[in-house]
Amino acid sequence: MTKDRNATLRLLIVVALVGLALRPFLTGVGPVTAPMRAETGLSLQGLSALTLVPILLMGAGAFFGPAILARLGAKRATVLALVILGFGSGLRLVAHSTFDLLGSAVLLGLGAAGVQAAFPAIIKREFQQGLNLAMGLYASMMMGGGAFGAQAAPLIAAWSGSWRLALGWLAVPALMTALLAALVLPSEKRQPREGRQRLAHWLRLPRVWLLMACFGLINGGYSSSVAWISPTFQELGWSAGASGGLLALLAVGQAVSALLIPALANRSRDRRPWLALCLAMQIIGFAMLILRPEAAPHMVTFMLGAGLGGCFSLMMIVALDHLPGPAEAGTLAALMQGGGFLLAALPPWVLALLHDLTGSFTAGWALHLAAVLVVSVLILALSPADYGKAMQRLDVPAGPAGDAAPAE
Repeated sequence: MTKDRNATLRLLIVVALVGLALRPFLTGVGPVTAPMRAETGLSLQGLSALTLVPILLMGAGAFFGPAILARLGAKRATVLALVILGFGSGLRLVAHSTFDLLGSAVLLGLGAAGVQAAFPAIIKREFQQGLNLAMGLYASMMMGGGAFGAQAAPLIAAWSGSWRLALGWLAVPALMTALLAALVLPSEKRQPREGRQRLAHWLRLPRVWLLMACFGLINGGYSSSVAWISPTFQELGWSAGASGGLLALLAVGQAVSALLIPALANRSRDRRPWLALCLAMQIIGFAMLILRPEAAPHMVTFMLGAGLGGCFSLMMIVALDHLPGPAEAGTLAALMQGGGFLLAALPPWVLALLHDLTGSFTAGWALHLAAVLVVSVLILALSPADYGKAMQRLDVPAGPAGDAAPAE
């Protein structure tokens, strides 16, 4: 890296804290569903909206990412989004109705959408020679934040007697991260107007839709796991704390894999063998949830998390690999996340519906197993030799294709 060591360390700290802020508000809900349902009267499908709405907005918001980046720049967009994230969590401290909870979900979804649309461009720009390291750290801390939220929420709820405090205290770290990002992140030059691409130009590219499909089907497994792993095991007699521990273990598996897999995949630009490994871990995880969920729950949950986390970080790197320019590569990554999260928002609701129809989560986990098998076929098309051809209809140069990436 060309920057001095202290500046790089400060940037890495911001990368870690931004990633850490993006998941606890999702994973904290599952372990405290029982007191929330008892007090608010929400059904399972109503509670699933607290996961579905933010993920839907995380998807839809990414399509406005290029316009937001052009108007505000990546730094200001990131800081503003973190502030919105903080206010969304803060609203849960005073939530007394379904309307309040849905309002908090909307703010949290908008905040997370803004960060995910803007921040990959910053990583691409500031870590040209260390992209795998920085993206792996970002993704692993995102998953680690999920682990922390899942473990902390039931503990705080038990200590305080308040599920509101268990969810609402997350406003503090989000706002502190916004302040630190404002102080540390370098300001970028305004992108020339003629260099910007309209959304319609991107959506004409089959590769954008392929990336959306892969990312969405993978993260549908994540959103369902976050929402329903804990209730699945509570139905088998587990306590809220124990099932929350499983959810935390899932997120730890994601965090470890999201950090390590990109480092291991660094010697080649072809990420497909490593994607295949991560998909195989998901296949085993979902198959065990279908067949024998209590056979080895801790090992299976960790393996499922590792498969999900590794795929997440690798897909982000694959998107950024397609184009050399930070703005263009960031836009492609944002659009992949946008369409992907729109797709990923539906499975938690579908699993709740299937549960109501069948009395079990088994059919829902089978649906995710089928989705992983579909992605295993789709990733065959993600050859780095085809990046240039896939991007040639844009008026920007594509990234180098086929050559091995330098060690970082």
